[in-house]
Amino acid sequence: MSRTRHADTTLFSLLAAFILTIAGVLPVFAQEPLASWNDTAAKNRIMSFVKATVTEGGDGYVAPDDRIAVFDNDGTLWSEQPYYIQLGFALDRVKTLAPQHPEWKTKEPFKSVLDGDLKGIAKGGELGLVELVMATHAGMATDQFNKIVTDWFATAKHPKTGKLYTDMTFLPMRELLDYLRSNGFTTYIVSGGGVEFMRPVTEKLYGIPPQQVVGSTISTEYAIVGDVPVLKRLPKIDFVDDGAGKPAGINKFIGRKPIFVAGNSDGDYEMMRWTTAAKGPGFAMIVHHTDADREYAYDRQSPFGKLDKALDEAERRNWLVVDMKADWKTVFRSAP
Repeated sequence: MSRTRHADTTLFSLLAAFILTIAGVLPVFAQEPLASWNDTAAKNRIMSFVKATVTEGGDGYVAPDDRIAVFDNDGTLWSEQPYYIQLGFALDRVKTLAPQHPEWKTKEPFKSVLDGDLKGIAKGGELGLVELVMATHAGMATDQFNKIVTDWFATAKHPKTGKLYTDMTFLPMRELLDYLRSNGFTTYIVSGGGVEFMRPVTEKLYGIPPQQVVGSTISTEYAIVGDVPVLKRLPKIDFVDDGAGKPAGINKFIGRKPIFVAGNSDGDYEMMRWTTAAKGPGFAMIVHHTDADREYAYDRQSPFGKLDKALDEAERRNWLVVDMKADWKTVFRSAP
């Protein structure tokens, strides 16, 4: 080949590569993994574990089909203070439905909701919260509930920051989800929250499609309404995906034991124990809320997201405790 022809060929190749890059066909340089994490031991432990799982021939190698990662949602992927986001939805629904229920003006826990009395709501305990959920989440078709949730998320704002709830997701955790998926992991949400409350938004917020969301459910039944088949939501708890329910839910709905689990409270304790007790690689991490300035600082005494037993046992069980204040450069997608 002549020198002129070789130069022409080289020039053509460079030009073609440039055009393809502009067109988005060739990959561009990837952003630094976990860019919103400080360069601390926490970040290094996560990356070391992931590197070991993808290194063929190494002791920590895990085949792609078995690279299952599960994440709690409330307090792990998005903020859960001053109360669970789903509770915020239920409170708004009570106010919307109140004109149809004059008895709520004197009946607890609805009276406390209408009076804006959070302490009064808390006094009702778990049974009071269940009653709120049943009154505000049932009695309609699943498609109707999906639309109500979607519309609510479009405008509902956090009481402290004034940001949309959908902007209250943790950027470092979203980066972690992306990082795991780029290394062959399949990511799931396993949360105590209502599955049909989360599913309308999880794909947009986290890249996790509805079929990869495991959560608490209320009973549904098939019915014909106006000659149209629907699934009606009944005022009856079907499955609570919290505490010991989380490993059961993973087994029932995913069918594979995870090798990576992330949570933030004692409600995730059993899920972390189950994952890290298995033979072979197993990684558990706890998001510890230590940043009162950028988010909230809470653990052992919090009525929402209580972290006590799991925190006590984390070191002994080699669970990673992520210190939000020390380990994260940024908390939310955009600074509050």
